[in-house]
Amino acid sequence: MFKPVVDVAIGILLHKNKVLVGWRQASQHQGNKHEFPGGKVETHEQPVDACRREVFEEVGVGLSDWHCFDVIRHEYDDVVVVLHLFSAYVPDTLLDLIQQPWSWYHREELQQLNFPAANHSILARLSWPNIIKISSTEIVPKKEELIYWRPEQTNSSEGVSLQFELDSHHYASYIVNLEHYLQLDPEQQNKIGSIHLKQSQLMQLSKGDLICGRRYIAACHDLVSIQQAHKIGCDAILISPVQATQTHPDQAPIGWERFEHLAQRSHLPVFALGGMHRSMLDLAKKHGAYGIAGIRNI
Repeated sequence: MFKPVVDVAIGILLHKNKVLVGWRQASQHQGNKHEFPGGKVETHEQPVDACRREVFEEVGVGLSDWHCFDVIRHEYDDVVVVLHLFSAYVPDTLLDLIQQPWSWYHREELQQLNFPAANHSILARLSWPNIIKISSTEIVPKKEELIYWRPEQTNSSEGVSLQFELDSHHYASYIVNLEHYLQLDPEQQNKIGSIHLKQSQLMQLSKGDLICGRRYIAACHDLVSIQQAHKIGCDAILISPVQATQTHPDQAPIGWERFEHLAQRSHLPVFALGGMHRSMLDLAKKHGAYGIAGIRNI
């Protein structure tokens, strides 16, 4: 059966760990469900221009700086939709312009909302677990945690590869540094859920360099690197070292006060790294963290 193909531009609007969400009326396709702002791409219109136009018409804010988030093709019973997704940050100065019925939801709330099936992978990318465990070996992630896999490599000329056979959904919980990610074969790259950027790698990149559709988390130690992570379109950041660590004893910890000062300047989820213990999650959240990351005590 022939199904029409519809190109739709979608805007993922972000503000301080919150995402803008609306509600589709019953009379609309996939009605009585939550939605992100957006609409059909007109003939001869670029998807990003359609996104900018639709967000201004529906939400009431004009945003010029957009990042390629993903392109998703989904087949319904009656139509095939190609979602062209873009993300943007909404500054404090534009918050009062947002029209009803659009509302801000915390990232942790997104999975409980009633979105169309085509949005499931979007929700999975926006909803970060609160715990990141750093490991040099391949392990099965516990529920609601990510694994930052840092393989030991004795010879820099040798490549790395995933050796331990895990289910695909387990590898989707893995974070791999860009250097190691590029050494994996294409099949293994497709299994990895997130790409990690060291601060030195982060500062060498420009807007448009990130792979559209992949999730990135960047290591940041100062305000300049946090701004860079936003500029190029990262999904989350790690701020370290919050406390003294055995791994990097020569690095002076920034402490919770400085961490909170930096975290308040991010629209992205911020993970506290350095001297963290699972019992510190609530403390970290009180200082503006989305979650915590660590090796020994995580």
